[in-house]
Amino acid sequence: MIDNQQPITVGIVGLGLIGGSLGLDLRSASKNLTVIGVSRSEATCKTAVEIGVADRASIDLTTLSAADIVFLCTPIDRIAPTLERIVPYLSPTAIVTDVASVKVPIVRECSQLWTNFVGGHPMAGTERQGIAAAQKGLFAGSNYILTPTETTSKNAINLVKLIIGLLNVRIYCCSPEIHDRAVACISHSPVMVSAALIAAFRGETDVSVLNLAKQIASSGFRDTSRVGGGNPELGLMMARYNRDNLLRSLVQYRQHLDEIIDEIEAEKWDKLALILQQTQEFRNHIFGDKT
Repeated sequence: MIDNQQPITVGIVGLGLIGGSLGLDLRSASKNLTVIGVSRSEATCKTAVEIGVADRASIDLTTLSAADIVFLCTPIDRIAPTLERIVPYLSPTAIVTDVASVKVPIVRECSQLWTNFVGGHPMAGTERQGIAAAQKGLFAGSNYILTPTETTSKNAINLVKLIIGLLNVRIYCCSPEIHDRAVACISHSPVMVSAALIAAFRGETDVSVLNLAKQIASSGFRDTSRVGGGNPELGLMMARYNRDNLLRSLVQYRQHLDEIIDEIEAEKWDKLALILQQTQEFRNHIFGDKT
């Protein structure tokens, strides 16, 4: 337990939904943790201290010199540039990790910038953005993936595990490559599929049909459209930084969608029923009794 060890100082760079929620949970989890927040906005820094995200927060990167571990919680495209900016201010023994949903390019570049780098991905979030969206318990019960490489320090991995263990998450370790292929299937491609569903709805040309559909849309459309109606910047970063894996997943999806279209056009109801039965069984195999 951290409370029985020496005090640990955690730096969080980027005080939005993930960084803010991380600060809230870590500060409430252990009295031996001090959280230092860093943001480009002085107003965000002030808010972070006021709502309990950080013990202190600043736009000054030198404040990170006291950090034992630093979480990079910026958008995907800013993680490596941010690490490059803070390197001169870090303690030589500091450990750096990130929260990006893409790992191969991040781990490759950041590991060259800082030896004690451990790729990380907390699989939690909401559609809201910014420090105002931060909430306690955001990570509880969710999955948190670490993507160390063969050269990653065991001490670095262990400290990251120790800290994120306070979030009440399920910790998984895998290679960056396996991570990116897996999240393309279950996270990134659903965003694009959901976005296409919304676009198809938006493209309805009959105004009376469109108006009625808007009025009667309920849980089915709400659930399937949720991720496609989320943060556009995040979706774009998924596509840019996990392009090949995302394309592979989307092509497979298109093939199965074409198969369903073919069965409906040909009125092959038995074959369609078999497809739906197989998908039901596989989903139950993944989630069990969970909805």
